[in-house]
Amino acid sequence: MVTKDKNDALNIAQVEELMYQALETEIGGQLVYKTAITCARNSELRKEWQTYLEETEMHEEVLRKTFERISLDPEVETPGRAVLRSKVRALVAAMEMAKADGGPGAAQLVAAECVVEAETKDHQNWELIGKLAENLDGEAAAALAEAHGKVEDQEDEHLYHTMGWARELWFESLGMPAVLPPPEEEKKVKTAIGAARAKQQREEML
Repeated sequence: MVTKDKNDALNIAQVEELMYQALETEIGGQLVYKTAITCARNSELRKEWQTYLEETEMHEEVLRKTFERISLDPEVETPGRAVLRSKVRALVAAMEMAKADGGPGAAQLVAAECVVEAETKDHQNWELIGKLAENLDGEAAAALAEAHGKVEDQEDEHLYHTMGWARELWFESLGMPAVLPPPEEEKKVKTAIGAARAKQQREEML
């Protein structure tokens, strides 16, 4: 159980809710990636999502170990977890619908957008966990800081690289020049600033 030490203003119930949502996001993210992989036509994109799936599985394990260290039960159900499962079902359904009704190109594009949606939540979770580590004390602070250090760079890559893929796949679908793999991947982007710079440089890569 997380306790108030360093920062008495923290809402501990909400701190724990964030942790439960973070775990549920990693669990649901695996379902999103498994479905997205079936939609990927581009071999490099398929390979990248396979890597991200494996990393997401690792992130779940990191969180489960963190839960042990801070005495949280990973099986506790919360309304937020139920909402997240509903969102995952919707994302999977959207990809399956695109596969059935839109054709391979549409399915791949929808899958990229669905991954971006899922990773936006995931990225925010870990950003918040990193900030929490700075505002807690003792074992809770150490556990969250260690987990954040193992995961954050990978989460940045998942989000920013897939945002690039979604943008370039849209350009391709419109019949406009596209940079595939996207500049974000070519530049090995891991920050929002890096993503913005890569996007600005795409014209030079066409």
